[in-house]
This record gives sequence, C-alpha cells and structure tokens, in this order.
Amino acid sequence: MRGGRRRVGAAGVLSARPALLLFDFDGTIADTFRSGVEILNQLAPEFGFRPLAEGDLERARDMRTGELMKFLGIPATRMSRISRRGKEELSKRMDEILPLPGMIELIRCLHGRGFRLGILTSNSEENVAAFLSRFDIRVFEFVRTSSKLAGKGRVIREILKGQGLKPREILLIGDEVRDVEAAQETGVHVVAVTWGYNSQRALESIRPDHLAQSPEELGALVCGAEMEGEEVAP
Repeated sequence: MRGGRRRVGAAGVLSARPALLLFDFDGTIADTFRSGVEILNQLAPEFGFRPLAEGDLERARDMRTGELMKFLGIPATRMSRISRRGKEELSKRMDEILPLPGMIELIRCLHGRGFRLGILTSNSEENVAAFLSRFDIRVFEFVRTSSKLAGKGRVIREILKGQGLKPREILLIGDEVRDVEAAQETGVHVVAVTWGYNSQRALESIRPDHLAQSPEELGALVCGAEMEGEEVAP
C-alpha cells in the first residue's frame, strides 16, 4: 500500500522461490545477544540509563525497541549515540562472537542451491565483514545497514529499487519485531526466527508471514517454497 503500512500478513505464504533472501545479522546469524546486553550495561553509566538486570532479560525479549528504551530510561535523543558506541564496543569483541548453531551450514546450503543472499543490519558493515571473513562466509552479495530507530523499511525500498525486484520477490529473515514491521511496511515476505532477540510470544503477537523455530525449519520453509514454485512453473 503506497504511502502507508500494508495490512499484516498481506505478503502471505511463500508459494514460489524468492529472488532474494535478505538476512538480519544480530540474533539471526550471529550470536551477539549476551555481548549486546553486556555492552548495554557497560554504557549505562556513560549515558545515564539503568542497566538491564539478569532477572529482566526474558521480560526484555517480549519488548519492542521503544518499549525497552522506555523501560531502561533511554531518551530517543540519545539512541543514535548509544547505538554508535555500542557498535564500537562490539567491534572489540567480534573475535569472540560465534554463529548461531546451524546457520552457517544453512547459509552455505542455500547458496549452493542458487539462492541470492544479502544482509540488512543495524550493526556496522565493518563488524559484519569481520565476522564473515573469520568464518569464511563469502556468499552474500551485499551488506546494507540501517538505523535502529529509523528502521529497515527505507533500506528495503532502496534494495527493491536497486535490484529491480517486486516486494513479493524478497524474503526477509529476522529475529525482532522491528524486522516484521519493516516487512509489513514494505510488502515483502518475512520469516521471524525464534532464537534471537525477541521472544516467540512477541513475534507471534505481530503476525509474521512465517515463524521458524530452528535453522532446519527455516531451510525446509525456503526450499519447500522453491520446490512448489518449480512445480507450478510452465
């Protein structure tokens, strides 16, 4: 819907092979959750917000970005500076960051089956590049970054225009409510994965087109759509 948010679920169930698989990075491919919490708490005194206590982690996973900011007392005016500092601190830890179990194997499998792959992240290109180089993952055509506050919708539109694709030809794969919201805003398909930052309960509440509870389930969903598309092709 031009000029506004599309209705939830409008992209619908995948019925054909996506032209582009667009992956989120943090919490979807890379296991940065614990480091992210530690960095957030490290920055709390510097920026004057309260740290995220261990006992509040599960509660925080149920929150959207704005809700978490309010819960911690982070004003929107400081969020861009906090995000920038967070990326700087994470860059010092990239040698410690591991891939989420099964994701490297899945990504290489999808590339081997001829899928085009890209990354859309609020992390820095430098951090993502360091991770991909360390694990010898050279299968992504591009890495695009977005603001944590401004969201990913604008960048998705740029990708659509730059790649000459229609919204239904892209499948966005992410672990946060804001990933689903960006897909709903731009009309692309979306799979919400439950092993990242937001909880399954939070993700289900916003009704993504698909939900995957493991990389194996994600692979079956994507390849199942591919096979169905092949069957109906003339």
